[in-house]
Amino acid sequence: MPGRQTPTVALRVRSATRQSLRALINGADLDAKVPTCPEWTLRDLAVHVGGAHRWVDEIVRTQATEAVPDERVPQFTPDGDDPAVLDAWLADGAAKTVAALREAGAGQPVWAWAWDRSTGFWARRMAHETVVHRADAAVTVNADYEVAPELAADTIDEWLEIVSFAQSEGDREAVELRGAGRSLHLHATDTPGAEWLIEFGDDRFTWRRAHEKATVAVRGPLTDLMLVFNRRQGVDSGRVEVLGERELLDFWLERATFA
Repeated sequence: MPGRQTPTVALRVRSATRQSLRALINGADLDAKVPTCPEWTLRDLAVHVGGAHRWVDEIVRTQATEAVPDERVPQFTPDGDDPAVLDAWLADGAAKTVAALREAGAGQPVWAWAWDRSTGFWARRMAHETVVHRADAAVTVNADYEVAPELAADTIDEWLEIVSFAQSEGDREAVELRGAGRSLHLHATDTPGAEWLIEFGDDRFTWRRAHEKATVAVRGPLTDLMLVFNRRQGVDSGRVEVLGERELLDFWLERATFA
């Protein structure tokens, strides 16, 4: 099972998931509340994703060396509430972002908020941004949802990297993810090699791909593991099985954030 995707693969997948997100939104009630992001409507969700893509396009295209304010991003929001305008805006923003990333290549230095300040980081980040928010759209319109195994696995890998980075930056909740002698195991039942062991230490947590006994284990199809781990599906949904100390899993899910 591959771990981190190359930016080229991430770009192809991002383009495909982008089209699927548009398909979920087209014809839906854009004023419907998003259960997994209750402060948003479906329109808010679409504008968030589209704005994020245009923001990254501006960062990559201008080879920005510092954060880009929203007001500097061309057409950061769609012009009006017409669903057809929204769809065209989403499609155009996605195309611009893909084109900018492809032209720049994977190793171009640019500003990023994280550990990897390069275009490769943004290609990967936007792929997973779309994957997770497509899940939000799917649950809102009651549609089926599944992710290609390579992408679902890398979404888990990247989220672990983000939470680890948040912990190193002193994020208030992430720093609590410690306490030696405890561990969390994720085990995809439908994808060979898709397993993760998260171990808590005195000062921080570490993680690796491994099949080992743990304080608590979560088993289920890879897409469902990814959704639970990203708090897009409830632990009690019946889609995954929890073995061991459920309290540790809840402890992780409550604190694995990055504001």
